[in-house]
Amino acid sequence: MDRKDFSNVVMEWIGKEIIYPNDMVFTLWGQDTLNYSIPHANYTIVSYVDSVGCISCKLQLLRWKSFMSEIFSVSHDSVPVVFFFYPRSVEEIIYRLKFDKYNYPVCIDLDDKFSKLNHFPSDERFQTFLLDKDNRVLAVGNPIHNPKIKELYLKIIRGETVQKET
Repeated sequence: MDRKDFSNVVMEWIGKEIIYPNDMVFTLWGQDTLNYSIPHANYTIVSYVDSVGCISCKLQLLRWKSFMSEIFSVSHDSVPVVFFFYPRSVEEIIYRLKFDKYNYPVCIDLDDKFSKLNHFPSDERFQTFLLDKDNRVLAVGNPIHNPKIKELYLKIIRGETVQKET
């Protein structure tokens, strides 16, 4: 994918509203069902992870935990980070969550309702979003795999001016 195609996909998503399924179930480590709903916040980071490829390579949960600490320190714990998993193997996801001690609620979406509602691109680089308080996309990309995206997310959350690349 060249830079123009990349830019087109991003521009297609900016401003789009992300829709959540009505019957989301959140769990801790895929076992304990939680009475959890996504908090209403000025910003939310949402990541959709499908079953294609190496889950641990995609997830990088230890790096996510580090990034989340950084976000929480800048935002005073006010930016929820929410994962929606559509796994080929629930056991593999549970193992990964436990192994990396990821102690945050996640949604294991066995019917892939979240993606079906939103029609996410198949390219995993475009399956993580920074949303505003109305669930509209402000930025697209995985901050764990791309340092420029990470800095963009942090700038937006800190309220800094963001310049568009031409």
